[in-house]
Amino acid sequence: MHIAIAGNIGAGKTSLAELIAKHYNWEAHYEDVIDNPYLDDFYTHMERWSFNLQVYFLKSRFQQLLAFQNNKKTIVQDRTIYEDAFIFAPNLNAMGLMNQRDFKNYRELFDLMESLIEGPDLLIYLRSSIPNLVNKIHKRGREYENSISIDYLSRLNERYEAWISAYDKNKMVIIDVDDLDFVENKDDLGTVLAEIDKGLGKIV
Repeated sequence: MHIAIAGNIGAGKTSLAELIAKHYNWEAHYEDVIDNPYLDDFYTHMERWSFNLQVYFLKSRFQQLLAFQNNKKTIVQDRTIYEDAFIFAPNLNAMGLMNQRDFKNYRELFDLMESLIEGPDLLIYLRSSIPNLVNKIHKRGREYENSISIDYLSRLNERYEAWISAYDKNKMVIIDVDDLDFVENKDDLGTVLAEIDKGLGKIV
């Protein structure tokens, strides 16, 4: 099976991927942020580096998806290729940080890739308010994220909600994480696992 975790910056995707991979004995695959050569430059000068960054993420996630096809284990993926195409890239375009020519090129590249892949068997969407996201981002202290604005996060959240409301690839579980600390609180983790179990039960 292919399980994917979606959610805005700071929602807890990586932490949850680690925890459920351990709990279910799944194989976790994470977003390429450590070796990403564009992240620092992007947050310093978004307009200059937005296209480069989005193409890098698109390439990286497409590579992951191709590798999953030959993997017999159950995979849990930190962020999906759809979030790049339906949330981050169009948001940059709407903000004037990715020009129309680059955005058109990007979407045509995504459309080509999408024709060769399938959606995850189960999507886990971590829904979060902006104050909670800001708190989590500050707490983890990634230097390149210091310049992320509340306006930017709010725009992303609006696009996430629009995408989720129309999501039709496969089964989905929505978890509101505002009042949950599944990293530090075992009861909260149990609540999350119970919701995931319900979602897994719907997969035929």
